[in-house]
Amino acid sequence: MSPVAKRRTVLVGGRTISLSNTDKVLYPETGTTKGRVIEYYERVAPWMIPHVKDRPVTRKRWANGVDGKVFFEKNLPDSAPDWVRHHTIAHKEHDTEYPIVDDVATLVWMAQQAALELHVPQWRFGPRGGHQNPDRLVLDLDPGDGVGLPECVEVAVAAREVLQGMGLDPYPVTSGSKGIHLYAALDGRATTAQVSEVAHELARALEQDLPDLILSSMSRAERAGKVFVDWSQNNGNKTTIAPYSLRGRDRPTVAAPRTWDELTQRGLAQLTLDEVLDRLEARGDLLHPVASASLSVGRDDAGHWDSDRTADANQASEDRLSAYRAKRDAARTPEPVPAGPPTVRQDGVPTFVIQEHHATRDHYDFRLEHDGVLVSWALPKGEPTGPGKNHLAVQTEDHPLEYGSFEGTIPQAEYGGGTVTIWDDGTYELEKWRDGEEVIVTLHGRTGGARRLALLHTRGRGRGRDGDEKNWLIHRTKDQPDREPGRAADGSPAGSDRPSRSTVRATSPSSERPEERRTMQASLAKGEPRLDPAEWAFELKWDGVRALATVRDGRVTLRSRNGNDLTAQYPELQELAQRAGVDGVYDGEIVALDDRGRPSFQLLQNRMGLTKAREVDAARAATPVRLLLFDVLEADGHELTRHGYTARRQALATVVDPGGVIEVPDAVAGDFATALAESARRGLEGVVAKKRAAKYAEGRRSEAWLKVKHHATQEVVVGGWRPGSGRRAGGIGSLLLGVPGAEGLEYVGKVGTGFSDRDLDAVLAVLEPLGRETSPFVDVPRADARDAHWVRPSRVGEVRFAEWTVDGRLRQPSWRGWRDDKQPEDVVRET
Repeated sequence: MSPVAKRRTVLVGGRTISLSNTDKVLYPETGTTKGRVIEYYERVAPWMIPHVKDRPVTRKRWANGVDGKVFFEKNLPDSAPDWVRHHTIAHKEHDTEYPIVDDVATLVWMAQQAALELHVPQWRFGPRGGHQNPDRLVLDLDPGDGVGLPECVEVAVAAREVLQGMGLDPYPVTSGSKGIHLYAALDGRATTAQVSEVAHELARALEQDLPDLILSSMSRAERAGKVFVDWSQNNGNKTTIAPYSLRGRDRPTVAAPRTWDELTQRGLAQLTLDEVLDRLEARGDLLHPVASASLSVGRDDAGHWDSDRTADANQASEDRLSAYRAKRDAARTPEPVPAGPPTVRQDGVPTFVIQEHHATRDHYDFRLEHDGVLVSWALPKGEPTGPGKNHLAVQTEDHPLEYGSFEGTIPQAEYGGGTVTIWDDGTYELEKWRDGEEVIVTLHGRTGGARRLALLHTRGRGRGRDGDEKNWLIHRTKDQPDREPGRAADGSPAGSDRPSRSTVRATSPSSERPEERRTMQASLAKGEPRLDPAEWAFELKWDGVRALATVRDGRVTLRSRNGNDLTAQYPELQELAQRAGVDGVYDGEIVALDDRGRPSFQLLQNRMGLTKAREVDAARAATPVRLLLFDVLEADGHELTRHGYTARRQALATVVDPGGVIEVPDAVAGDFATALAESARRGLEGVVAKKRAAKYAEGRRSEAWLKVKHHATQEVVVGGWRPGSGRRAGGIGSLLLGVPGAEGLEYVGKVGTGFSDRDLDAVLAVLEPLGRETSPFVDVPRADARDAHWVRPSRVGEVRFAEWTVDGRLRQPSWRGWRDDKQPEDVVRET
């Protein structure tokens, strides 16, 4: 397989999709690649799907870019994944099987097919494939030769007045091509023929009012100098470019909703994909009222299909997520809001999650995967820690499986407004499940350990038949699983917190061994995120080695993020025992400063991996280090991880007196842009944004911490090396690099720059004992494998690079050094 045709498998929305040719340029004028198109459709999905859900999708594909041939496709191809939803429409001469976009995976699959434009009609399929009445009216304002957007705006304003006089509320969309679309929500009572006739009459009325500007007939010969009001888009056999669809034009423009105010401002222009994504993050979906109204058409007040308004509704089955969706607006909440019905997993053991929810009333949410959804209960007092007490469990609406990994802040104005963090998750063994009566399970969690729980409905248990049908009791049974190593008698990790109303607990200073603590990890932000400084703090990102420093009885123990003991490597950091007023666990970065006072990862290499006292002393004299603290997990016997960021920072400032080699850098005052500029000015690595209300998610990567780097870096696993030539003859010329993937160690390229001769000698000394006969990679090009020396893939390094290529290779990588604080399984592909 050629490099250009190489495929890469990704997981999107729980579906596996094979991507190829992601580096192919589809828009030559702007250099926009297919990979960028795929990313756009993945990011825009939450706002776009409500507008296309349950509608047949016609695609216009540009396999070789917008300068090439366009393919007009209606039928779902045989090669389509079997999970793509579809319905068949019988035409006069043939039947057409149309795909339906109701999830992000289907949208990404279409983007992989280079389907730039997605077109849909104004009606939706019913639950059994029948055609519903149209739920929206659309007017396409199409400018002829000699006129453009300003004239379309004039017509739009005139049409708005007429539509409002009819009791309709129109919303404008710049089409991404030449004109403007006007959308108005309908109640679903009128047929397609009736809506089409009303639209035709409206177009004729506008033409009578402005005969020199507006044309309502289909005559192309008459369009010059006029705006054609295309009413035919409401015909049941016609389609309109979908809101948020790209256009196959010179630039990646988008059919983008606009406000009436901006429509009438000077300089109105079609928007590109980058502009649309920025607007959505800042403003949300301006067309949401149309989607929200249309999604309710054909359903009664409870969210069920209305048999009087849907031809095949009497055959519909209840969607278990309808109550969940009815309470949430995908454009206004970060929670996952899948558009389609739940899908039952056919493999693996069922999962559970316990989420801490700081809302109007703080509580914990207990969720068990069952029949394709997360059956959910709210626990006002948390999970019982012993068999002596029953706690109330209030059953709530079923949640989608995607909610099991959700952490974030729901806006206060939305349902369930507040911060959600994962307290525990894992798998469970099902012992008994009687719907509405009794559930008994054994949980196997990462935080709470293994424990057996029973949920019993309160019906018939002293509350009578008139009691609240949502109320259950949850208790920990007397019979519990055998204790796991390192766990307390109740199954929880030794010294760990358990769900309770209290966020701080008193512990014995020796209750938590240093090797049991783990750092919280930041997620890589996409672009420059828009973050409110009232909700986020911004810290500079230090280029060093992450470490947890545990102070116990006047001694400091240093552990890397994967638990390696670093204590002997950095003896000068024992000073923390004097600088910290109390015993505790502190989170920070070990750095070595260059002659300009900037952290240098390359310099720090001189201190990494040394174990002999003589070597450490010599390196210490040449390369001193400092410890920069930015968080605290425990102090003076109090567990602080359940506190928010702001409270932990206050505690850190209170208990640590910085000085000597110990620093406590302040967060940057101001907004994210200010912090990023300050980081660049000081020559640092980037910025870490931290949500002020977020707890410390120990051992997890969380989107409550977002990192933005000035330069792309990637951790890599070294799987081999190639001999050098010339000045490097007899030694290493380049290292062969990989990143763990689904099928093994995936080859990502070679690096031969960033080394000094001394560095290469040291690298060779590290790799020679790791030699092996066969390649550890799943795929190495023959040219790179020629004369290669293979090694056991046990060592992790880091490179700086320009970008990823289409075939998954690092472009222009430069070696930065070993990452002794990382294991191969810690390495993930940074995107």
